[in-house]
Amino acid sequence: MQQPRKRRELKIFLFVAALFAAGIAAFATMPSWLPKLPDGDRALIAYERSQRLTRWSLGLPMPGEPDLTNLPKRLAEAGVKEGAPILVRIFKSEFELELWMQRDGAFHRFATYPICRWSGRIGPKHREGDVQAPEGFYTVDQTALNPNSRWFRSFNLGYPNAFDRSHGRTGSFIMVHGGCASIGCFAMTNAQMQEIWQLVTAALQGGQKRFQVQVYPFRMSEKTMARYAGNPNIAFWKNLKEGNDLFTADGQPPKVRVCNGAYRFAPGEAGSTGDDSIDDKCTAEQAKS
Repeated sequence: MQQPRKRRELKIFLFVAALFAAGIAAFATMPSWLPKLPDGDRALIAYERSQRLTRWSLGLPMPGEPDLTNLPKRLAEAGVKEGAPILVRIFKSEFELELWMQRDGAFHRFATYPICRWSGRIGPKHREGDVQAPEGFYTVDQTALNPNSRWFRSFNLGYPNAFDRSHGRTGSFIMVHGGCASIGCFAMTNAQMQEIWQLVTAALQGGQKRFQVQVYPFRMSEKTMARYAGNPNIAFWKNLKEGNDLFTADGQPPKVRVCNGAYRFAPGEAGSTGDDSIDDKCTAEQAKS
């Protein structure tokens, strides 16, 4: 016997609704399951880029953006003052830029700014025109600042540094800037870049000669490192992790040199502002290792 028409329509409606709900759930939980697929990390990065570009084009804040309207209150709550020395840490996979500020002789994380866009894949930059965002340790001084950037405000990371040059890597004008476009840079949106710029310029004008920028492919946990054990860049990332671990242990910027094509790290001194330049002058002991 044929089912009544209304009953069939109800079943069709419920089926379509279930499919729609499943699609919404899959889309919402994409960041948790997508990395488990073959080349899932690359797909997740593409997904994040599309989501952030959409938000930016609609004039919406980035997910997790700090309260940019109340910087004085946030500084007071963190126990730091504008003009204190700063340090920047960037995590590509997480789309995050951290700004740390010095308090009581050590650096403490003040704010995490969601990155609107960076280009390329995880892994280092190799050559001019590869649209790859770099990884490594860099320093930024007053001469690297551009208040009249085509992307609102910007500062040059200083790529290629001594490490990059030792590996024959080329490129230029790799910036942290406003907007939401990248061909090797880190784009922060104008609103976030205004606050970052304010804290950067205040620190440099307050006496810090240069500040350290640490750029990582991802947060350097043992679990994540194990996931990438077979990646061609794992030796390089282990080298970066040495510097990461020194900094996270005590909040002191590590001393950084380049020797025999590798970063050589030493614990930072208590109270250091991390304004030493990164050079390729090996100590005798480092040259032997």
